[in-house]
Amino acid sequence: MAYKLYNYDPSGSAAIPIAALFGLATVVHIVQMVRARSWYMIPFTVGGVFEAIGYLCRYINSTETPDWQTTPYIGQSLLILLAPALFAASIYMTLGRLIVTLKAHSNSIIRPSWLTKIFVIGDVLSFLMQCGGGGFLASAKTQDKIDMGENMILGGLFVQILFFGLFIIVSVIFHCRMHASPMNYVGGSRIPWARCMMVLYTVSCLIMIRSIYRVVEYVQGSGGYLQSKETFIYVFDAALMLGCCLVLIILHPSKMLSEQENRYQKTEDLEMLASNY
Repeated sequence: MAYKLYNYDPSGSAAIPIAALFGLATVVHIVQMVRARSWYMIPFTVGGVFEAIGYLCRYINSTETPDWQTTPYIGQSLLILLAPALFAASIYMTLGRLIVTLKAHSNSIIRPSWLTKIFVIGDVLSFLMQCGGGGFLASAKTQDKIDMGENMILGGLFVQILFFGLFIIVSVIFHCRMHASPMNYVGGSRIPWARCMMVLYTVSCLIMIRSIYRVVEYVQGSGGYLQSKETFIYVFDAALMLGCCLVLIILHPSKMLSEQENRYQKTEDLEMLASNY
């Protein structure tokens, strides 16, 4: 039995505006990244491109109903599935950058130099497992191979949740230690680190909810309830990931780190000059 691509007729009227919104959000992120030279946001912008192209592929499939072509199906399946792993990579690097900027290395249970490496390695492992499972699933011809592909994707999602859960624990411990530190580190206290942490928590929760949804979806299998209704992918995947994009447009990490840091440094320089006259 060949793998059935969709258990419903994909909606073009839903896919096009979502693809456009992801595309627009990604363009804004690219502009913000280039202006602020916040290169740690490169994975996030690539994830946005994945999302936009993924939903464009869903639109292409919607025009082919019921004779869906496998190429756009594989494109939408893999790109939408993998994008959040790229979002997560930038979130990991943002925390590492925040710790270094605050000079608060002792408040982190993992050294910043290792923090990014550990979590990005976990992210890459999750990415590869999901990518392999998605490709395997799309070309499956028997139920055994369908099950194998779904299990590979599940394994990748579990790895993602494991590392993301650990990241949230590391973040919370760092946050608590910062509050307990005398004067919250005078050297970096002018940077709104608490607001930055709230942004990271918000985006992390959105990605975690989406990942849990995906786990439940693949546990149920291709014949499960979640894969029988297109609404779920837009509510528990597209909307949540678009939310991540919007949050980080409004509160881009560069606005809270480098720009704030530069602004306060200029203020201090002016104060020093004034005191010399």
